[in-house]
Amino acid sequence: MPTNEVEQIKESLKSKIPKAADVVFKELHTKEKYIESFYIKTISDETVLHDKLLKPFFEQHHPEEFRNYLESIPQIKSFESEEKAIEELLNGTAVLFYQDSVFLFDSKVDRNNSVLDTSVETTIQGPQSGFSESLPTNLGLIRKRYPETFLNVDITKVGKISKTEVMILHDTRFADPDTLKRIKDFLSSLDLQMFQTGEQLLDSIKKSNRAMIPLMLVTERPDRVAVNLATGKVILLVSGSPFAVVLPTVMKDFMSSMADIYQTYWVSRFLQLLRYIGFIISVCLPGLYVATTSYNPEIYRVQLALSIAGSRNAVPYPSFIEVLLMLFMMELLTEASIRLPKAIGPTATTVGGLILGQAATEAGLVSNIMIIIVSFVAISNFVVPINAFSFSLRIVKYFILALATLFGLVGVVIGFFIFVAYLVKLDSFGEPFLTLVQSKPQPHKE
Repeated sequence: MPTNEVEQIKESLKSKIPKAADVVFKELHTKEKYIESFYIKTISDETVLHDKLLKPFFEQHHPEEFRNYLESIPQIKSFESEEKAIEELLNGTAVLFYQDSVFLFDSKVDRNNSVLDTSVETTIQGPQSGFSESLPTNLGLIRKRYPETFLNVDITKVGKISKTEVMILHDTRFADPDTLKRIKDFLSSLDLQMFQTGEQLLDSIKKSNRAMIPLMLVTERPDRVAVNLATGKVILLVSGSPFAVVLPTVMKDFMSSMADIYQTYWVSRFLQLLRYIGFIISVCLPGLYVATTSYNPEIYRVQLALSIAGSRNAVPYPSFIEVLLMLFMMELLTEASIRLPKAIGPTATTVGGLILGQAATEAGLVSNIMIIIVSFVAISNFVVPINAFSFSLRIVKYFILALATLFGLVGVVIGFFIFVAYLVKLDSFGEPFLTLVQSKPQPHKE
C-alpha cells in the first residue's frame, strides 16, 4: 500500500473517531522501524497489546522480521475498508499502521466473562452454573456440555445502532432446515435501533402477530440448551445477555423444568402433573368462584354453601368485584416483590400481604374464603417453571373471570375452550404450540 494512502486512512480514521479520554493514538520508534497504534483503551486489553505487540516491536530489530511476526499471530486481521476498521475499532480492536501497511489487532477485552449461578431457573439437584454476559464464555459452556462436531454456529448482527452479535446454534443432524430459515429470516427482518437481550425478541414477535403467549423460551441454563440442541431446537445467544433463546418453543417446554431429568421417573411425572393442575387452577379458579357463588351455589354441599354465604354476609358488593379487588391487590404485591430491593423485598411483601388481607377481612371488604382463593391462585401461578409463560397466565384468568361474571359456569367452560382453541392456533416458527408429545428427532439423510 502506498505511503500516502496509509496517511490518508490514518487521518480519515482520526477525523471520524472523536477525541475522548479513552481514545489512544500511540507512536513507537526504533532506529530501524516505526509503528502507530490507534485504539480505545476502555474496551481494548492493553496487557495483550503490551505482550503481543510492544515487547516484540522492541525485541525484533529487523523491519521485515517484525512484519513477518505480525502476519503470523492469530490476533492480526488484514485491513479491508475504513467502514470495517471503524466498526472493529469501536468493538475493541486496535488499528496498527506499520510502515506502508495497515493491520487490525484483535485486542478486545471481555469484562463479563465470569460464570454466574442460576437465579431464575433454580434446581435442588443438578448443575448450578448459568450463562454469563460474555458470548465466547456462553458458547464455551455449551460446547463443554455438547461436544459434537455437528454443532454449527452462525453469527449475525442485530440492531442498527448497537450492532449486537447474535450466535445461531443448531445441530445439523437434527435441526429442521425450514425452521432454521424462518428464524434467520425473522432476525434479518428485525427493525431495532438498540438490541440488548434475547427478551426483546419476545416483544418483536408479539408486535408482529399480537400473540399474548410467548412463542420462544428464554433460559439461563447451559444444560437446558444442550438438551434442546439434541432435540433439534435452534439456540440464539446474544452478546451481553446472560440468557439464551430456544426456538421453536411449544407449551411442553414451558411446563418442563430441568429438575425433571434429575429426579426419578415417577417423581418427575408427579411434578409435571402438579404443574398442569396448577396451570388450570390459576386460569379457572377465580371464574369458578364467581360462577358458583353468584349463579350456581346449589353445586356445593349445604354446609359449604352456608359457610361461604356466612363469610360473605358483611361484604357489600357482588363476588366478581370482591375477586377483582383481591386479584388486583395480589398483582400489586407481585410487582412490588420484583421491583423492591432484595434486602427488604420479601419482608415488605409478606408483611404487606398479611396486614392487607387481615385488614380487608376485618373491615368486611372481602370474605375469608376469598383470601384462600387468591392465595391458592397466586401459588398455582408460580408453579409454572418459566416466568414469561406464568406472566401470560395472569392475564388469561381475567378473560375467563369476565365470561364467568356474565354467563356463570357456562362462561367458565366457554372461556377455557376459547383459550385452548387460541393455543391450538398458535405456532412457533412452524411448530404447533400445543404439541404435548414431540417425536424424537431423526438424523437427516445425506
